[in-house]
Amino acid sequence: MDRVIVGMSGGVDSAVAAYLLKIAGYDVIGVTLRTWVTADGQDSRCCEIDDAGQVADQLGIPYYVVNCLSEFREAVTEPFIQEYLRGQTPNPCVGCNRLIKWDKLLETARNMQAAHIATGHYAQVVQLLNGRYTVAGALHAEKDQTYMLYRLSQEQLAVTMMPLGRLSKPEVREIAVKAGIPVADKPDSQEICFVMDGDYAKYIEENATEEIPGEGNFVDEEGRVLGRHRGIIHYTVGQRKGLGIALGAPAYVKEIRPQSNEVVIGDEASLYSREVFCRDLNFLSIPGLDAGSVLRCRVKIRYHHIARPAQIEMMGRENLKVLFDEPVKAAAPGQSAVFYDEDGCVIGGGVIAGKNSL
Repeated sequence: MDRVIVGMSGGVDSAVAAYLLKIAGYDVIGVTLRTWVTADGQDSRCCEIDDAGQVADQLGIPYYVVNCLSEFREAVTEPFIQEYLRGQTPNPCVGCNRLIKWDKLLETARNMQAAHIATGHYAQVVQLLNGRYTVAGALHAEKDQTYMLYRLSQEQLAVTMMPLGRLSKPEVREIAVKAGIPVADKPDSQEICFVMDGDYAKYIEENATEEIPGEGNFVDEEGRVLGRHRGIIHYTVGQRKGLGIALGAPAYVKEIRPQSNEVVIGDEASLYSREVFCRDLNFLSIPGLDAGSVLRCRVKIRYHHIARPAQIEMMGRENLKVLFDEPVKAAAPGQSAVFYDEDGCVIGGGVIAGKNSL
């Protein structure tokens, strides 16, 4: 039997992934990566050890916990804080997948002589005719998680299994109920795992090791002062609620300027742009693009965004421009732009560095 290491968070998705692989005949070993704990010792929603251990015991599979606290802090939480202090809106799950989850699962697989690693993500691993590996969308688009997986490496994908790629969430819960899995009805986590109450600014204030920018000016697109803001860590591009300023018309965050400690306010129309520039690129279905090369594709600029027709063009060796056929709303620096082909496979992606407005 092929041995497979299953990353188990304590939730229903990874539990069902382990169950499906076991009944398919694999030699399954459950592993939880302990990435973050609260000051009082509570585990994050990505590593609820008690629940994961209970599932493993019920399934009759070996189970281990791997401590990744220092690596997670260095690769995920510290960069998260730094990006917010720079006026960005980071997506820490994207970096965590490659630098922590997959790296550590792969290391564990080598140590345990396992041929595969597996997760409970809603996506499908595909090997293309050119020999490269990528991820394709889940059969049920409402749960598709390919946006979060574009930074994975070829080495990681080559040994990865995702048993839930062709299942819906209700089907997964039904399987869990029939199998007697104890977390069958456990709610999904909706927040970043280390910000359990969803208050990002509070987390940064409690954990930053450098000075946090204080109050500054709200300004309009011409630089006129409109009022005072609480600090740039409280805002993100596209935000409307919670601004604490009344202008007599709907107002949105158009831009954050950390150098001058200003938050630029505009109307909804000001949020739209056709051009988006990307850095920190990673390609899956192709090795990369030469400088000046242009490629037609569809592009998502955030997790719940519907991929839109566009062309991507390499600007030198390390940066890329996305030109959308139609303007997109609130492309936030720090978020990811992910490129898809006509079959829904991930071509690659990058971090949004900036945009040009209409």
